[in-house]
Amino acid sequence: MRRALAVLAGLVAFALVWEGYKAVGNPEGTVLFGVRVLPRADDLSMPHLWTIAERLGAPELAGGRPVWLVVLQACLFTLGITAVGFLAGAAVGLALAVAMQRFRIVERGLLPYVILSQTVPLVALAPLIAGWGGTIMPPWATVSVIAAYLAFFPVAVGMLRGLQSPAAAGVELMRSYAAGWWRTLAKLRFPAALPYLFPALRLAGAAAVVGAVVGEISTGTRGGIGRLIIEYSREATSDPAKVYTAMLGAALLGLLVAAAVSLLEVPLMRHRRHVEVVTL
Repeated sequence: MRRALAVLAGLVAFALVWEGYKAVGNPEGTVLFGVRVLPRADDLSMPHLWTIAERLGAPELAGGRPVWLVVLQACLFTLGITAVGFLAGAAVGLALAVAMQRFRIVERGLLPYVILSQTVPLVALAPLIAGWGGTIMPPWATVSVIAAYLAFFPVAVGMLRGLQSPAAAGVELMRSYAAGWWRTLAKLRFPAALPYLFPALRLAGAAAVVGAVVGEISTGTRGGIGRLIIEYSREATSDPAKVYTAMLGAALLGLLVAAAVSLLEVPLMRHRRHVEVVTL
């Protein structure tokens, strides 16, 4: 309930800031030392929020489907691609974290390259992935690979930090019980890593959405919200509110993925707290 109220308060604050700036802002934008630091507040650059809402209910084309239905179908298409990429990226990130925790030489040799992988611009990498996999994978699978590429990093780094978080006394206690590495991983390290894992998964979910949207734009994959943003952007001068409907769909898609991870977190973290109380 508190999270829902916080989200609602954030949306209200965003609406007040948007409309407040539109009411008092400069239609040509605020310029400081020759650099525009605040956007234009005219109707072409910043439509009223109620104009965007009205555009959602209007037909996309004359006699066609309403915009909200087109955006919803595009979001569902991208959601499927995002889910595949998120699961693949999370699995790769977990495997890398376990390997780096188990073998120090793997951590020293691999972690710098894991970090370095995120410095490559995705816009430049997406066409390469599409070219490599274009002959053996369908377009949606190529976009899923791009989403997984962004999703694996926060999981690998966050899970590694979590697996290394148990105190030395706890590790020594498991050794005194003659517990092997796998049992120590399952009974001590993995439960201790849960508080680190779920924030990493939320970041990975948001990153997977970004990767899927950018991948759809870069590879020209049709049917998703990324391609819809490009198509609607072509009408920005004549129908600016239409562009914001697609961007609103992409933003809500990211929130949906983060909310799904949070729902998974509730029972697992509750079980962890119960186990800790019983142990104490």
